[in-house]
Amino acid sequence: MSDLMLASASSADAAAGDELAALAHLLFARGQVLVLTGAGISTASGIPDYRDEDGVRRGRLPIQGAEFRASEAARKRYWARSMLGWPRLAQARPNAAHLAIAQLEAAGRVAGVLTQNVDGLHQQAGSRRVIELHGSIHAVRCLSCGTMHERAQVQEELERLNPALAHAEAAALPDGDAQLEPDADADFHVPPCGRCGGMLQPDVVFFGDGVPAARSAEAEQAVHACDAMLVVGSSLMVLSGFRFARMAAQAGKSLAAINRGLTRADPLLALKLAASAESVLPRLALLLLEGQRG
Repeated sequence: MSDLMLASASSADAAAGDELAALAHLLFARGQVLVLTGAGISTASGIPDYRDEDGVRRGRLPIQGAEFRASEAARKRYWARSMLGWPRLAQARPNAAHLAIAQLEAAGRVAGVLTQNVDGLHQQAGSRRVIELHGSIHAVRCLSCGTMHERAQVQEELERLNPALAHAEAAALPDGDAQLEPDADADFHVPPCGRCGGMLQPDVVFFGDGVPAARSAEAEQAVHACDAMLVVGSSLMVLSGFRFARMAAQAGKSLAAINRGLTRADPLLALKLAASAESVLPRLALLLLEGQRG
């Protein structure tokens, strides 16, 4: 490597270090930090995200909640794709970003996590105070009797009823979805609730549906109680996440982000690191925890 290249690398490292120190000071000098996460934090765990760096959605729109509940064909399409896509998501493991947030929470530097993700990776990493704004893909609810079922048990029933499709190859899509050929689900069998025979729905907030009122109130309380907010891996293009960042900014709390691309809250941010969460958060945790020990 030439002297010029070495100097450039050294300069870039110094600039990155300065940004990291500025982020640590902005957020953690003020007290309790609430972390708001999106799909970008889980891409390093092998889970695709919804949007590109300009915040533009990839692919076609997902099934809407009202459509799922009203249309048998929509339910067949959803569950056929989920049968193929969910096992990959279920095997995903927390990456360095999830682990760093859990470390910071354990050390008293992070008050909690608001996540737009349904993958459960924050809890797997050890985070204890997690509000899942959009629910969990690992649970299934009966819309008739309210019984909750483990998604793994529903998977066994899906595969039992649809052996011909159970092991088909399909490209992974966000949130346990998978790409399936048109009409491949025409003869698909959707299992009913084992208790009452009612309609099963994943315990997630579908597009077109709202975050449950009690969960929204819990999230609002967490925003009011924090001193600063760090957005990680989210473009915040969906209002259910953006409104909490806007709420924090309007309350005069420090607001920063770690995100590769555009976010809807860019005009509100005091500081933004355009980098991957798994590269920044472990270094941030190390900086803070070493300082705490010192």
